[in-house]
Amino acid sequence: MPTQIASGSAEEPNSQLEIVLTAVELSLAALGAALREHDVAGIDRHAGELHRALASAVDRFARAARSGSVPAALRVRLARASGQVAAQRESLARATAALDRAIDVLLPRESPALYSTGGNADHAQRGGVIRA
Repeated sequence: MPTQIASGSAEEPNSQLEIVLTAVELSLAALGAALREHDVAGIDRHAGELHRALASAVDRFARAARSGSVPAALRVRLARASGQVAAQRESLARATAALDRAIDVLLPRESPALYSTGGNADHAQRGGVIRA
């Protein structure tokens, strides 16, 4: 009976790790789908879910690591999920940079002023005269 209690208590933290890791994986998949579909509301919602799932997973895995009870298979899955998070972050950074470049082309930040609020009064103030 004591060995059964010991194995049961060792499996309980592992099942908790499995649960939080599965939540991270599901959130990553949902966020990836929302990104592919350009679903802005879904991206926002799934990003929040992923943030909460990651926070919970980090907490659970840190506790398990302190006690030395993180199974190798779960460590591999966690590393894979971490790689997916990094890839999505990089993808979003590239998309943001591309969007910023497109906006800069369409709406230059410092366009030369052709006319002032007084019309072409700027030409007169500079001493230029236009004659036809």
